[in-house]
Amino acid sequence: MAALAQWLRRRPVARTAAGSPTPDAALNPATRVTLEDLIGLQRHAGTIDLTHTRSASSRLAGSHLSRFRGRGMDYQESRAYQAGDDIRSMDWRVTARTGTPHIKLYQEERERPVVLFLDLNPGMFFGSRGMLKSVVAARAAALIAWAAAAHGDRIGGMLFNGVHRDLPPRGGKNGVLRLISQVVEHTDPRAGVSGQAHPDGLNAALGRLRRVSRPGSLVVLLGDYYGIDEDSRKHLLRLRQHSDVVAIQIVDPLEEAPPAAARYGVTAGGRSGVLDTRSSAARDAYQGYFSRHHETVAATMRGCAIPLLRLSTGEDVAAALRKHFAAQVMRPRSNRLAA
Repeated sequence: MAALAQWLRRRPVARTAAGSPTPDAALNPATRVTLEDLIGLQRHAGTIDLTHTRSASSRLAGSHLSRFRGRGMDYQESRAYQAGDDIRSMDWRVTARTGTPHIKLYQEERERPVVLFLDLNPGMFFGSRGMLKSVVAARAAALIAWAAAAHGDRIGGMLFNGVHRDLPPRGGKNGVLRLISQVVEHTDPRAGVSGQAHPDGLNAALGRLRRVSRPGSLVVLLGDYYGIDEDSRKHLLRLRQHSDVVAIQIVDPLEEAPPAAARYGVTAGGRSGVLDTRSSAARDAYQGYFSRHHETVAATMRGCAIPLLRLSTGEDVAAALRKHFAAQVMRPRSNRLAA
């Protein structure tokens, strides 16, 4: 990761006619996203079908199945009580204030909140082939947001890169534009590669997500999940009880197979070292570490009944999402949750 930062610093900085630097022009397009790039992904929105994520068993007046057990509605206003009204809807505060019985009126929720959760820890600003993992996450989030807006859903988000940025769900194109503008800002590699990893960052973010996401939402998690542990499983179980959840794991080819046999200078977290893959034992140890991580992620999501997609930095993100959604892999095989 630090090696990537050094590479970025060695890149020549383009200058305007006045001689002022234009930092964005110095960045390889595979290392960052722009607002124009993410807006351009709108043309793929119709090819991604988010309806496969619906798994609850009760229907509201809108186009989505809901997990709500009760009315599942938002308060709209209060009016005077009329014969035949359900007394369970009594508005006791207004009744006490006016001395006249009033009831609460509710508006059925017709739009499902879709919340994009991006864990942008420093490790996400790495890529050995294709593009950085942060770029894959940004493109996937934008594609899903455009697909949700095309289906009439509201788009919200939570971005975490040491600090939280919460975006309450908002409908239409404005909701997507607000999200992707924040994604562009938080996936700048110049800041990302120099960020500090937080040991409990993923769990803290999941705990916050669980508190702010509304029941009945579709929550899409994007990250590499290197902070996943037993506490993460508990957060995911609670989140899964009231929302549809999909996990997308971003991986790099170097996290799936060791590099060619050689000695490599590496840096991580300010520390330097040598990665020697010339021996079969070293290659086996390398492969075993990442295999255990991938299996931990898969087992955790499987135990929480959360469908898991794996996207590689070398893939076409739009094609991969279209294939996965069309194959209905987004629908969990069972709604039963592990204890």
